[in-house]
Amino acid sequence: MINVATKEKNVWILLIFILSGLVVGGLLGQLASNVSWLSWLSYSQSFGLENPVVLDLSVVELTFALMFRINIASIIGMVLAIFIYKKI
Repeated sequence: MINVATKEKNVWILLIFILSGLVVGGLLGQLASNVSWLSWLSYSQSFGLENPVVLDLSVVELTFALMFRINIASIIGMVLAIFIYKKI
């Protein structure tokens, strides 16, 4: 039973590491877009729902939208986060 609890904890920590790597890498990629020799880090691709989906129930209206924008630096950040997680 103890192994299951620690394994779940490790999965959540890994998820936090990966999300942190994506966010920090994305930020660094945007900052690198202004530097000529680092501009390749800001090359990005977007995917998701371009137009939000609206669910109108006459009492409540829900709007669903999800868009991912990933760049080279965020991929590098994610790989580094996984590497750091495995070292810890």
